[in-house]
Amino acid sequence: MIRINNRERANAILHYRDYDRMPVVHFGYWRETLRKWADEGHLTREEADRWGDGNRTDDVIAQKLGFDFGWGATLGQHTSLMPSFETKVIRDLGGGRRHVQNGDGVTVLESDGAVSIQAEISHLLVDRRSWEEHYLPRMRFSEERVNYEAIGRHKNTAYADRPTGLHIGSLYGTLRNWIGMEGLSYLQYDDEELYREIIDTMGNLCYEVTKRTLDTGVTFDFAHFWEDICFNSGPLVSPAVFAEKIGPHYRRITSLLMEHGVDIVSLDCDGCIDALVPVWLENGVNTMFPIEVGTWNASIAPWREKYGPDIRGIGGMNKTVFARDYAAVDAEIERLKPLVALGGYIPCPDHRIAPDAKWENVQYYTQEMRKAFG
Repeated sequence: MIRINNRERANAILHYRDYDRMPVVHFGYWRETLRKWADEGHLTREEADRWGDGNRTDDVIAQKLGFDFGWGATLGQHTSLMPSFETKVIRDLGGGRRHVQNGDGVTVLESDGAVSIQAEISHLLVDRRSWEEHYLPRMRFSEERVNYEAIGRHKNTAYADRPTGLHIGSLYGTLRNWIGMEGLSYLQYDDEELYREIIDTMGNLCYEVTKRTLDTGVTFDFAHFWEDICFNSGPLVSPAVFAEKIGPHYRRITSLLMEHGVDIVSLDCDGCIDALVPVWLENGVNTMFPIEVGTWNASIAPWREKYGPDIRGIGGMNKTVFARDYAAVDAEIERLKPLVALGGYIPCPDHRIAPDAKWENVQYYTQEMRKAFG
């Protein structure tokens, strides 16, 4: 029954095997959170500025707070624009506000001191001409997209004490970033052929990069997609369209992963994802993350009741309790107990820990999680 490290614990839980205790995991922090904690004396300013998913500073901060590791740390390859567009100021509006073209070719409103999602002003990708001129050349496969040096380091120095993941890109969320929700919604009706071509280009590129990585012989405990294509009342795309046009690309990639022994495939999508869960599950994506509790009370429980043990989860811990008190933390851990008892589920704060989080509350959470699930 006993597993000696967190990598084996996580694998045991996600495969419904016995384990000694639940690893206590996180999903990173807002940069403003770390800077606040540095100002309070809990971290150095260097630690706050140098943090990144899975780097050495991440391990230092996790140890101080009592976490075992962060789930967001994966080996990433280049599955998007190569090269990205030049970031440049299009128009200075004065008062610390400006229109800036970002690396996706989208012009956004940038304001000094703002930390929320930027308003989109315009998009470079609007039709076939702009696709073929500006985007398609940046989406062709080349060996430069596969970082063989990083793969070599992964083979030789992969953390033995936490699960190792391969980031395998995005099949729709990145396209939404390029075109915008409104533009992408109209495109499927205004030019369905182009809509399909863009999706197929992205899917084929993610497949080729994943294949080249796996062909090196490097092993992973899980693979991970990123999407972010839902909001608080449902998806930003019709589930039927998603199943028809994007589903086959998921299936092709997850089948490839299975051939290389990777049978845990997680997917990061914020918002209320319920309508898309069956599409992902039917096409080989079996682990939902970060299961945002939100106003819609997302939980693995109704999915498990509906789809059975095929569906796993990581997340679903309401991080807003970190801004409150110990009693709120205790109540949240009690809420998690029956979910953990279902198996195949690892609690994790349901997104980056926000700036209103109190350092002592997070430390208390990690301490009490060990008591509850040890």
